[in-house]
Amino acid sequence: MRREAREPRPDLREKVEHLGLTFHTVDDQPYWNESAAYVFEPDEIQILETATNELHEMCLAAVEKIVQDQSFSRLRIPRAAQAAITQAWEDDPPAIYGRFDLAYDGNGPPKLLEYNADTPTSLLEAAVIQWHWLQEVEPGADQFNSIWEGLVGKWRSLKDEGYLSSGKVHFGCMDAMEDIMTTAVMMDTAAEVGLEVTLMEMGQVGWNVNEHRFVDQHLQPIQTLFKLYPWEWILTDKFGPRALRTYGHLQWIEPIWKMVLSNKAILAILWEMYPDHPYLLPAFLDGPRDMVEYVRKPFLGREGANVSIHVRDDVIENSGPYDRGGNIYQAYAPLPNFDGNHAVIGSWVIDSVARGIGVRESNGPITEDLARFVPHYFRPKAPQPSA
Repeated sequence: MRREAREPRPDLREKVEHLGLTFHTVDDQPYWNESAAYVFEPDEIQILETATNELHEMCLAAVEKIVQDQSFSRLRIPRAAQAAITQAWEDDPPAIYGRFDLAYDGNGPPKLLEYNADTPTSLLEAAVIQWHWLQEVEPGADQFNSIWEGLVGKWRSLKDEGYLSSGKVHFGCMDAMEDIMTTAVMMDTAAEVGLEVTLMEMGQVGWNVNEHRFVDQHLQPIQTLFKLYPWEWILTDKFGPRALRTYGHLQWIEPIWKMVLSNKAILAILWEMYPDHPYLLPAFLDGPRDMVEYVRKPFLGREGANVSIHVRDDVIENSGPYDRGGNIYQAYAPLPNFDGNHAVIGSWVIDSVARGIGVRESNGPITEDLARFVPHYFRPKAPQPSA
């Protein structure tokens, strides 16, 4: 794995805007950064793919254990949601995607930093933008990226196998450009297989008092709702109790059991179940114990907010709104540092299978919301001559 300097395309803004990436620049700084690229060896791609698949299986085993033990309180999951999580886990409704954040530099195994299992973003950048970049600037190379194909395949199976209660899917998100464009990727992949799609803001979700069901902005019933909106927010909204009471009558994507995996307390549960696993970092719920270098993370934090890195007597800390609700303490795994660019790998799981990666880099050791997205590629090994 290495970072190489490159010359950006002169018309890159027009090209990425045409593909939907209108937030390519933030505060005059590039968010989509093609003045560099990350180059991998084929063996490194295989390592990342293998690690992602195994981590996903481990995470599913962790959910099973928590449900069987009814140990939701360890993750501070509200009592009101526990029965719905248990029922959803047993019913096995559709779950489509997630993104592991990994520390990896090509030396040693990847290390799990966290799992964005409920509302992962940067989907447009990973699935679409960097793929088109590759086709134009490195047409002879390859990229670990079949994210779009995986999403289309999943929607097709949901449609053909009768998992959707109708051929219509509502897509809800916040009124923020990144959320809208992430949701647009999910909509486009669903529409590609013939599903009828409707976009709405989560604030437009309504309640039909007479029929006791959720409706959209046109007062039409919602039967399947993809929501780029965290479950913990849903439960604190005014319609949260209704979301729990109607869980079996409305198909939520992602399902409510994803609350378990999107909670960073799962990192400590995984370490208990798989101590000294090469893909995991020591993590604890009761404090740093004897760790000299560690990271404190809020259970439900996002985009690096309220994260603090403790390295002996030095502390690097981000402020934010997530300072309530519990913390985990995870061993510090420094991100690879390429001349001041700290890179984290987001590895995507679609329908329980590793489907591709995206690389984001920040100026400091904590990956924040404005961390730059940088494309990647690798060159397949040349075939060996037969004897």
